Amino acid sequence: MLKEGNIIELTARQLEIIDLVSKYAPITGERIAELLGVSRPTIRSDLAVLVMLRHIDAKPKVGYFLGTAAHDVHAPSKLIESVKVKDVMGIPVLLRETVTVSDAVVALFLENVGSLMIVNQEGALAGVVSRKDLLKVTLGQATATAMPVSLVMTRQPNIVTVKPEDSVLEAARKMIHHEVDTLPVVKAMEGREGLEVVGRITKTTMTKLLLDVALGT
Repeated sequence: MLKEGNIIELTARQLEIIDLVSKYAPITGERIAELLGVSRPTIRSDLAVLVMLRHIDAKPKVGYFLGTAAHDVHAPSKLIESVKVKDVMGIPVLLRETVTVSDAVVALFLENVGSLMIVNQEGALAGVVSRKDLLKVTLGQATATAMPVSLVMTRQPNIVTVKPEDSVLEAARKMIHHEVDTLPVVKAMEGREGLEVVGRITKTTMTKLLLDVALGT
């Protein structure tokens, strides 16, 4: 069990005990040990720690049942807080900055996405172009489709990004604050300057996550 400030990380066995209690409560210590395939004395300290932290509670001659802390951990808001961007991000659609607006429009519809990530010759993030950007430039301008996409994209450093280890809540805050539908997920490129695009997270991603949590899937 690791401790950092006021945060205590439970061991794998302690988490398994909580899971067993949530499924079979009220359940005795002997039954928990039996299901884990260990002796009762082996888990005595684990049970004591979990009771102390209020993950489980115990009633004499009845057994163990979930405590208030365990209920808090499994609440929807807590579950969402624990999700990282890397857990839900999708595959990005990448185009070179030398392609035309016409190429970008075709890619947008073929891939059924709302935004495209534009990279330079080194593969680093150079810009982002959205469905709205392309609509603005092509509406009523037949010759615009031959323009390089680099002329209509949002360029660095004006691109809002997130990292794989960021929480989805942080990603949601950025989307709302900057009024964007998609965020590139990036990491520093090894041995080179710039950011490598490793994923994307969208408002659709957020909606699906909320639905999964609400339905318990």
